[in-house]
Amino acid sequence: MDESGHDHRQMPYEVRGGFALAEHKLWPLLQDAGSLELECFGARLVDYGSEIKGSKLLKKDRFKHAAQDEPLDPESRRHLCRGYLQAGLDRRSPKRDQFTAYGQASLAMADGIFDLLERHGARVFASAVPRGAANPPPGTTPLEILRKDHTFLLERFFYFLEMERQCGILVMDEVEEKYDRRFVRKLEQYFTKTAKGLQRAKWIVPSPFFVSSSMALPVQMADVVIYALNWGYRRPGEMDAPDRPEIAARYGRRINSLKWRGDGYDGVKTYRSFGIVCVPDLYEAREPRR
Repeated sequence: MDESGHDHRQMPYEVRGGFALAEHKLWPLLQDAGSLELECFGARLVDYGSEIKGSKLLKKDRFKHAAQDEPLDPESRRHLCRGYLQAGLDRRSPKRDQFTAYGQASLAMADGIFDLLERHGARVFASAVPRGAANPPPGTTPLEILRKDHTFLLERFFYFLEMERQCGILVMDEVEEKYDRRFVRKLEQYFTKTAKGLQRAKWIVPSPFFVSSSMALPVQMADVVIYALNWGYRRPGEMDAPDRPEIAARYGRRINSLKWRGDGYDGVKTYRSFGIVCVPDLYEAREPRR
């Protein structure tokens, strides 16, 4: 899992989410992702002080640079990418063909991540809050309980795990210790002091694992998915913020294909549920489901 847009500056949504994967598929996915990185860039980005992030692979300049010349053959692209990365270490400006190569490699890496998630049977889960909606109304203070968008995200994950009859572990990108501790306290209260939390603890391990994204390739891959979702995926009738057309055209359908689909229930009847949910009303009560 990772976050996107929580600085409330440029991103259209505040998104938390990522992908779910069976544990026996994780190592094969990591092996394939490592090979993909070498195939695209000709190097490990970490060796050059960088990492795989959506904001880096899919920034506007990457699309512009990738399109400024014809597609390079793989070997030339890798050679030029290493030159681009080395120029960054040396604090030199890369050459035009190096910019081209790195742009094409970045898009190839993002494309490849979606290919791997599809191949290994991953499912995408995310909650999206419109920018600014996460701020509490004037005169109120943030509640020390789990936010509505987080409970909806856990709800979908619970339905998925229940269908699969497997326990699920939350692996999250660490932010800063103070923030992470506060979030863990809210999770603990949710899973131990609320009826729904107690129910969902049957399949979701209540204590999340926090890892540094710079040392955890799966979290970096989740970052790419969530960034692409923020700018390129829209649920009709629910998500109307402006998108980036180049990301929407390239990844919108792929995210829609990867999102989980299944059945939820409200204690009375079942209903169709989806792994991606938009929550515009964090501080307002919703009408009961009909």
